[in-house]
Amino acid sequence: MIGLTHYLFLALLLFCIGLFIALSRRNPIGVLMGVELMLNAVNINLVAFNRFLNPEVAVGYVFVLLIMVVAAAEVAVGLAIVMKNYRERGRSDLSDIDWLKW
Repeated sequence: MIGLTHYLFLALLLFCIGLFIALSRRNPIGVLMGVELMLNAVNINLVAFNRFLNPEVAVGYVFVLLIMVVAAAEVAVGLAIVMKNYRERGRSDLSDIDWLKW
């Protein structure tokens, strides 16, 4: 029988992979993919806790939908920043995006 610990271990593994990808890449698309993996790990945790702790109330699913909306907005803003940087400088390296701090 698959229990809560199996889901938590899967989410931990997915989060660690996403964190490694987000910290090791210099490509902005790779960093966004790593962040998406981390958000999916959080979604797995929310659904698993909702299923095993209180299955009558769908609070975990509501938070999952909220996180999916925030993730879509985050990707849209991130890709817009990358496209603007690529049009101005001709490269899409993360070290080129230093104009955001001014």
